[in-house]
Amino acid sequence: MTALPPITVSRRDRDRLHALLDTIADASEVVEALYQELERASVLDVAQMPADVVALNSRVRFINEESGKSFETQLVLPRDHRPGETVSVLMPAGAALLGLKVGDHIAWPSEGKTLRLRLIAVE
Repeated sequence: MTALPPITVSRRDRDRLHALLDTIADASEVVEALYQELERASVLDVAQMPADVVALNSRVRFINEESGKSFETQLVLPRDHRPGETVSVLMPAGAALLGLKVGDHIAWPSEGKTLRLRLIAVE
């Protein structure tokens, strides 16, 4: 397996995600992976977060490296998800994007396959 890129999350996002994950009874692949991501993340105060790092509510552009297709979306909590407009942090692509900085690549396990994404921009 390819090494995961370093990630950075704000203390606020980490706390919000832990609160969300702790309410989910069925530990899915994404839930378990998000717990692991939060454990390995560098955690900063919101004011210290770099502008080129994906946080909750960030608008992002990324490429699926398998298909070459690019996407522009917003990373949100499940309650704010609007299909076709946003990606939930509980979806494989959303979980994979959290904490990445522009230029990062990630290989994210998803339902027996590997999702390969490259972050192009955080707006």
